[in-house]
Amino acid sequence: MTTTRALVLCTLVSLQASAGGLEEFMDRIDVSGRVDRNGFAAQVSSQFQVGSAEVKRVLGLVARPADAFMVFQVGRMTGKPFEAVLKTYQDGKGKDWEELAQELGLKPGSPEFQALKKGEFQFGMTRSPSGTGKPKGQGQG
Repeated sequence: MTTTRALVLCTLVSLQASAGGLEEFMDRIDVSGRVDRNGFAAQVSSQFQVGSAEVKRVLGLVARPADAFMVFQVGRMTGKPFEAVLKTYQDGKGKDWEELAQELGLKPGSPEFQALKKGEFQFGMTRSPSGTGKPKGQGQG
């Protein structure tokens, strides 16, 4: 691995949300997923306590790496298994993650929905500024 690539990966591991909202966060996650697909899959697997094979399968079924992250993140937020979120994503082509999350039961006024809109999530070792990216629950993805 080149020094530049290693530096990029180290920087991306500590991604956190900024004022740019969900799309900016997802754009930044995409960079990580494209630079090192296996490392990205391993990080998502570890963060959401799901098997690497499941993460890689989801990566193959979504448009971009950030969508794979969101499948597991929205699953965690709604308490739904990632398979249910993936099905809603596949059935809802053209819908954004706010719409998909509402379909999965996330209420628009809830703190979780506000965190979704702002892109306040954790990816890697750093939490979002408000702390709403803190992992909750176990293994549901």
